Amino acid sequence: MRGAAALAAAVPMAWWAAGAGADDLPIGRIVVGTGVPSGVYARYGQLLSEQLGREAPGLEVVLRPSEGSVQNIERLVAGSADFVIATADSIAAHLAGEARGQRPGKPGKAVELRACVRLYDDYMQLVVPAGSPVRACADLAGLRVGVGQDGSGVQLVTRELLAAAGLDMESDVTAVREGIHTMPRMMETDRLDAFFWSGGLPTSAVTGLSERLPIRLVPLGELLPRLHSGGPHTAHYRAAVMPPDAYPAIAVEQAVDTVAVANLLVTRETTDADLTERVTRAVINGRDRIAAAVHAAQRVDLRTAIYTRPLELHEGARRYYRSAKL
Repeated sequence: MRGAAALAAAVPMAWWAAGAGADDLPIGRIVVGTGVPSGVYARYGQLLSEQLGREAPGLEVVLRPSEGSVQNIERLVAGSADFVIATADSIAAHLAGEARGQRPGKPGKAVELRACVRLYDDYMQLVVPAGSPVRACADLAGLRVGVGQDGSGVQLVTRELLAAAGLDMESDVTAVREGIHTMPRMMETDRLDAFFWSGGLPTSAVTGLSERLPIRLVPLGELLPRLHSGGPHTAHYRAAVMPPDAYPAIAVEQAVDTVAVANLLVTRETTDADLTERVTRAVINGRDRIAAAVHAAQRVDLRTAIYTRPLELHEGARRYYRSAKL
């Protein structure tokens, strides 16, 4: 342990070691990549950290905010994070060499990544003021549109949705590269005509905006067939509906058709199996406690947790699921 501590002090990376207790609890420090402060990733990461504190009190969990899925994957590959939340499409884009900073067709390092658990789905949300003339994605031409930060999963799918609607993100709209922590206020102050967000339901920032400003959610489901004609990552988008009560302050009479994509908890293939098993166990054990604060976490289910396409399960996660008789 003294040697491990010296290594941790010498280089800026996380470390851990097995404890000496009867349950062989891990001790040390791990870094978990989350998201922007007002997004679901950040809140979920905080609550998962608290669950790990109950199950492995000797393990220090450092939460690292990020711009979103793409940056989380980059940090995981670089070794500056140990576990991250990322969308399946962002992972697939990285595998295909289509992620930020890679040439199309050049495989990335995502072959070294493994999944722990399938979490909840992100729902694509196109938000406009209630009086906006925008009724479909194609109506965004010429408008100021929040497309998500560079390095975010929302920007990846936004680009594809606009293309499916016949629009180029760089030339047909005024693309505002901001995140969910700033876009609602920009809309309130008339600096945005619309914004895209990909997150669990409900997202607190959208809830807050709906209570201050009359807004609408624009249907996106009709774009799915054309969306699937994009790169290999677009195969991970599926049809979904946002229920009328997702945002109580938004007056809707029926569900809104949209597009959804799964979130995964991801680590590296080389991460210790005992540690990965412990983290996977905490996700499942903490589902009800986390879901009491993050509604989307209700979708975390032991029966579907093993479906982590496009990644294989980490051996530690497999070990946990075998112990749970899956």
